[in-house]
Amino acid sequence: MTNPNCNEKAIDIFLKLSPYFQGLGDPVRQQIVALLIDKESMNVTQIAEHIPMSRPTVSHHLKILKQAGLLQVQKKGTEMYYRLEITEAIGLFKQLVMFVEEECYPNE
Repeated sequence: MTNPNCNEKAIDIFLKLSPYFQGLGDPVRQQIVALLIDKESMNVTQIAEHIPMSRPTVSHHLKILKQAGLLQVQKKGTEMYYRLEITEAIGLFKQLVMFVEEECYPNE
């Protein structure tokens, strides 16, 4: 039997995760995140070399990822460099998985 409070707590965690889901909700943005996983940082030109889209389109996707809280931007000279900032998102995903496993389905 599941805990009746599971629904409320799960919804609370999902609400906190919502910006990350929205940011990751497009295959191009998923590609960008995958590209940046093992990189210190990259500028738009470097990212666009790996993504089959124009620089303005890549910039648009970077803006959405930044607004979602998944990227940090650092200006170096005239270039903007992007790096992943996913610590908080990973923590929330872990919290959701652990909560569901431990509280909602403890014997499975």
